[in-house]
Parts: sequence; C-alpha cells; structure tokens
Amino acid sequence: MVRPGGRLAVTTWGPDLFEPANSAFWEAIRQERPDLLKGFNPWERISTPAGLRAMLTEAGIADAQIVAEAGSHPIGSPDDWWLVAMGSGYRGTLAQLDAETLARVKERNLSALANCSAFTTNVVYAVATK
Repeated sequence: MVRPGGRLAVTTWGPDLFEPANSAFWEAIRQERPDLLKGFNPWERISTPAGLRAMLTEAGIADAQIVAEAGSHPIGSPDDWWLVAMGSGYRGTLAQLDAETLARVKERNLSALANCSAFTTNVVYAVATK
C-alpha cells in the first residue's frame, strides 16, 4: 500500500534467471518426477520491464521508471549452484523428493553443469510515485 504521492520501489529477478542451471534443474526433475514440473510461476509475470510495467499500470501507476540490469554470478563448481537451489524456492520442489530421488536429481543437475562457470542473475528495478 502506498499513500498518494508516496514512492514505491520494486526489485525483481529478470529474465533467464539462473540459466543454464535453472534448465538443468527442471530437466533433472522432469526425468524423475514430471508431476513436479513447474507450472504457472507468478513471478515470471514481472521478470521483464514490460511485464513489470503492465502490472504497475494495472495498479494505477503509469509513470514508473524501470531499468533492467544484466547480471552473472560466477561459480567455482556445480556444488555452488546446489547451495543456491537448496537455499531458494527450488527447495520446495526438492523437499517433495525421497532421499534416493533427491540424490539422482542432484547428480543429474550437477553433471549437466560440469562446464558451467557462471549463471545468469538479471534484475529489473522500478521506482514509481503513486
């Protein structure tokens, strides 16, 4: 809620978040538990400047300043990615796996990232006055 004349700042992940690790993760899940594949992800609606602008416009905020910033996060090994997966929203999917399935998903995911040295961390920022 923002009072009239108040300022709103939004920071959200941008497009292609965590690629190529994200695709490797969901492929590993698909191979083991296709029933857990991602469906509608509401945050994807605002992962681009156009999507964020549309949401703000629907809320009555038409003059937002929106900036997209490309980013990349280096990793020393695929295990660095697994720490992110276990400490983020991916964990909700992983928590639904039994120990053996979890081990296979981890192995598939990390094997797919054997030559990966970084993943994408694009961000979208908005500042608006209501």
